[in-house]
Amino acid sequence: MKGKIIRINRTLFELEVGILIFGALCQFFVFLVKDKTGYSLGLWLGILIAAVSAFHMWWSLDKALELGENQAVKTMSMHNILRYMSITAVLILTAISGIVNPLSTFLGVMGLKASAYMHFITKKISTSIYGEEILPPLIEEPAQEQDK
Repeated sequence: MKGKIIRINRTLFELEVGILIFGALCQFFVFLVKDKTGYSLGLWLGILIAAVSAFHMWWSLDKALELGENQAVKTMSMHNILRYMSITAVLILTAISGIVNPLSTFLGVMGLKASAYMHFITKKISTSIYGEEILPPLIEEPAQEQDK
């Protein structure tokens, strides 16, 4: 299991773990509402959307880094629009269907944002699995001589 986790991009792993922690914390508050099933299903649908969105962001950014500057900007813009349209479509479908609560679905999607703010927590989890992060030395550019 640890081998599979280590192959995953470290930043993506931290983001996904934060999304799951956020979902688990929000699940405690579901017990306070009347429609526990609808709120819980909506929350975990949103968490699933957030996790897929995090993976899609990592994947599209990884692919865009191989492209030229202009093509990378176009590709990233297209993928951002695709991701936002997909999230919007799911939220509209949840609102129309009435099966799950659309507000709890939106709360689950916001797990992506909450996970970014929980970086100090997920970093500790990541360090316990991956070990200390070894960063390459900084490359310093030589100072340019000024014309006199």
